[in-house]
Amino acid sequence: MARFGLAVDIEKCTGCYSCFLACKDEYVGNDYLPISAAQPPSGHKWIRINEVEHGTGTKVKVDYVPIMCQHCEDAPCILPDNRGAVYRRDDGIVIIDPEKAKGRREIVDACPYRVIFWNQETNLPQKCTLCAPRLDAGEKDVRCAEACPTQALVFGDLDDPASRVSQMLKAKAGKVESFKPEFGAKPVTKYIGLPKPFIAGEVLLSDKQSECLRGAKVTLQVKEEKGTVVTETDCFGDFEFKGLARDTDYMLRVEYEGYLAKELTVRTNASQNVGEIVLTDK
Repeated sequence: MARFGLAVDIEKCTGCYSCFLACKDEYVGNDYLPISAAQPPSGHKWIRINEVEHGTGTKVKVDYVPIMCQHCEDAPCILPDNRGAVYRRDDGIVIIDPEKAKGRREIVDACPYRVIFWNQETNLPQKCTLCAPRLDAGEKDVRCAEACPTQALVFGDLDDPASRVSQMLKAKAGKVESFKPEFGAKPVTKYIGLPKPFIAGEVLLSDKQSECLRGAKVTLQVKEEKGTVVTETDCFGDFEFKGLARDTDYMLRVEYEGYLAKELTVRTNASQNVGEIVLTDK
């Protein structure tokens, strides 16, 4: 039996909303009983796109984070008095039964990810089904992944090492993580490159401030710890360190031959633009 899941590559997502629209196209007004009732035309976002803006000034980034049902292994929506209202299939997909869940609004409140919605008209909690009706009909892909123009969403069998989703997760293993693991729900959906703080800036020479300085050495080190990361300024004199730990003190050192080095401490309570760092000649 396959164990289905999604991988979401934040580095590829452009926030185009193709996934959101494809989901609407498939499920608004369409019943797929006994798996799901029709999604209403408004009020539901079975997949939503969170826009995360970080940085300041000229060093600003925007990341787009698609969030849908995580099909958690320890799904909080499967309540102690569940009575079959929510169940996990053998393939790992978590389903809200459109008959047994009627009137049970507490299922909406049980989800810490806020991806279960209440259908006022049908008196029913609803969410992403990971396109279970399509899969049962023999389709090989889910609508959101099928519609994604950048392949930021990849679906498949997580237990098959040859599947696209397994290959993607293997290729970017160092960047794979769960969304909000602190909820303790063991989400099956995996994310690549979730937004993390960065440190960026620009290096100038005191006697040549009208020129872009390429090749200045910039070293980053966690304060009072061993190990450093080194980069060089680009053709615009800019540098950047991405994917840093939050709420951490870093030591930044800038060097260029013939000029006095500069050091400063930067704390990543958020992404930091340190602005212009001017080196003076020796």
